Amino acid sequence: MSNKRELTKEQLANLKELSRLARGDILKMTTLAKCGHPGGSMSSIDIYLVLYSFANVNSKYQDDPDRDRVIISHGHTSPGVYSTLGRLGFFNIDDAISGFRKAGSIFDGHVDWKVPGVEWSSGNLGQGLSAGCGFALAGKLLNKDFHTFVVMSDGEQQKGQVSEARRFVKKYNLNDLTVIIDYNNLQISGKITDVMPQNIRGNYIADGWKVLEIDGHNHNQIYEALKKSVNTKDTPVAIFAYTTMGKDVSFMENDEQFHGKALSIEQYKKAITELDIYDDLDKYYRLRQQIIRTKRKGNISLKERVIKIEKELKRAYKINIDFGIPKTYYKEDKLDNRSAFGNVLKEFAELNCRRSVVYEESSNFREVSISPIAVFDCDLATSVKTDKFASICPDNFFEGGVQEHNTVAIAGALSTQNILTFFADFGVFGIDETYNQQRLNDINQTNLKLITTHCGLNVGEDGKTHHCIDYLGVMRNLHNFHIIIPADPNQTDRVIRHISKNSGNFLVAMGRGKVPVILKDDKSPYFAGDYKFKYGKADLVRDGNRATIISMGFMLNRAIKAWEILKNKGYPIRVLNVSCPTKLDEEAINNCINTGPIITYEDHNVQTGLGNIVADYIAQSGKMVRFKKLGINNYGLSGESEELFEIQGLSVENLVNSVIKEIKLQFAL
Repeated sequence: MSNKRELTKEQLANLKELSRLARGDILKMTTLAKCGHPGGSMSSIDIYLVLYSFANVNSKYQDDPDRDRVIISHGHTSPGVYSTLGRLGFFNIDDAISGFRKAGSIFDGHVDWKVPGVEWSSGNLGQGLSAGCGFALAGKLLNKDFHTFVVMSDGEQQKGQVSEARRFVKKYNLNDLTVIIDYNNLQISGKITDVMPQNIRGNYIADGWKVLEIDGHNHNQIYEALKKSVNTKDTPVAIFAYTTMGKDVSFMENDEQFHGKALSIEQYKKAITELDIYDDLDKYYRLRQQIIRTKRKGNISLKERVIKIEKELKRAYKINIDFGIPKTYYKEDKLDNRSAFGNVLKEFAELNCRRSVVYEESSNFREVSISPIAVFDCDLATSVKTDKFASICPDNFFEGGVQEHNTVAIAGALSTQNILTFFADFGVFGIDETYNQQRLNDINQTNLKLITTHCGLNVGEDGKTHHCIDYLGVMRNLHNFHIIIPADPNQTDRVIRHISKNSGNFLVAMGRGKVPVILKDDKSPYFAGDYKFKYGKADLVRDGNRATIISMGFMLNRAIKAWEILKNKGYPIRVLNVSCPTKLDEEAINNCINTGPIITYEDHNVQTGLGNIVADYIAQSGKMVRFKKLGINNYGLSGESEELFEIQGLSVENLVNSVIKEIKLQFAL
C-alpha cells in the first residue's frame, strides 16, 4: 500500500469517476448477458477500485512473485471485479463487457483465475478466506513480504468454514492477511439478520481479530483502513465496510431482488440515465455476436476457441527438491501402504528441510533454493503417518484440527505457489466430506497431493461410517484429478515420488491394514528393481490364457491367491493390476478381452468403481467378451475384514468360483 496518510483530491476525484463508469460497466455486462449479480457488484465496486489501485499489483507484471494476493470470496460479484481490472489496464474492458457469461470468453459468471488479475476461482461461498490462508502461508514459507487481501460478503459469514479459517489465521499468526467484508446487510432471501442471525463482529473479535468499521463507499476511509491493516503486524484485521446494495441507482438500492437479477432494457435505460452513462449497449451486442461466429473466412469455431483458451491458460509448476532413492520392501517386511507413504515423507524432510542444492549451468555453479514442502493434517497424524515428517520439519507441518473443509482448501491454494503440498486424511473425510473443496481445487488447477488412508473394507471394525468404499466413484467426477491406488508398499513408495515430481492434482488412496509385498514368480519384489511407475500403465503380475482378473490396491494380493488356486485346478489365468483406474491402459485391456472372460475384483462400490470403468471401455470398444463385476453391494458392518469380505461375496473362494463359472459359460458358448 502507498505510504500516503490519505488520498489526494485528484486521486479521490479519479476514484469517484471510475466508480461511476464501473457501475455503468456492471449494468451493461449483466443486461447484455440477461443474468448476473448487479446489486452486490455495485456495493463492492468502491472496495475493489481502492484495493486494486493501491495494493501491490501491476497489470504489466501480473506474475511478480512479490505481488500482493487479492482473493475474491464472493465470486458472484465478478462484474465489479472485471470492471475494476479492465479500467485499471489488466485487459480491454470492452472484452469483459461483451464477453461476460458467454461461452468462448474467459469472463465467467463467477471470478475465474484465467482472467488477468484474478488469483483464485471462487463462487462457492465461504471458501475464500481458506484460500487466502493458503496464499498468506505461502508468503511465510517463501520468505516473501507480500500481503493477502480477502474480500468477502456478509452473508457468507454464516458458513462454518469461515469460522474454521478465522481460527487457522490466528493460530499460525497470518497477520499479513486482511479481510474486507462488503456489509450491505442483504442476501438472496432478504436481510442477513432474518435469514440467519449472527454476531459477525463478535465472532471475529472472539477469535482474536482486530475489527475496523468504515463507510464502504468512502474511498478515503477504505484506503485508510487498508493501510492501517497492512501496518498492523501483531494481529489479523477484518474491515467491516458498510455498503448499499445497488448503490447510486435509486430503484436498485437496498432491494435484494437485484442480488442476482439483471435489469430489463427499460430498467437499464433508467439506471444509466441516473448514472449519466453513455448508452452504447448496441456496440457491445455486436461484439458479443462475434464470439459465437462459426468457422468461415479464417474465423475459428466456438469449440475451437474454447479449446485454444483452455490449452493456453494452464498452470505450470516447478518443484525443486531431492526426491531421494526408492526403498525396497521384501516378503518378510510386514507393512501397510500408509507407513510406506510416511517413510517417503520422512525421507523428504531429512533431505530437504532447511537445505539448498547446487547444480551446474553453462559451466557455472549457482545455488538454487529447495522448494518448500508443506504437509497438512486434521488431527490424524499418527494414523495417516505424517507424524515423522512433523517431528523433523515442524515449521512445515500444519495441524488444522477437525476442520477438514478449511484445511483442504488451504492446502489447495498453497500448492499453486510452487510449494510441494500434501494433505493426508481418512478417505471418508479427505474425499467424501470435502468433495466440494476438492472440486474447487480441481477448477483452480491446483498442485495438491491428496493422500487418503482407511479406504475400503479392510478398515474393518470401524464400521460403515468409516469404510470409504466410494472414493473412486466420487473422484471420477473431477476432470483433472489423477487417481492412483497402489498395491503394496513398494508401489506406494514409487507412486509418492512420482506424484511429487509431476504437476497436477493427485489422489493416492490406500487401506489401513498391512498388505503383503507383491512378488514375482521367483519371489523377488514385483514393484522394485527395474520397475518404474508410469501413470496409466497397467501391470501384468501373473500370466495365463483362460481368463483375467483385473484388480487394484489391497485386493491385488487376494487376486494372486486366487490365481494360485486356479492354476492348481487347471485354470491358467492372468492377473492385471490397474493402479490408475481413470486412465486405462487400453493395450493391456484389449489383451485381456482377447484372452477370455474378465472379472473385476475390488473393495469398492460395485456400481461406481473399477468394474464400471472397465465395462464402459469394453462396451465402447464394440468387442464381445464375458464380463463379471465383483465389488461391494451395500454398506459394510463392524467386524474383521475377512468376515466383511465374506459377507460381500469377496472372499478368495468366491472369486475362484466366479472365475471358473465365467470360463465354463464362455466354453459353453
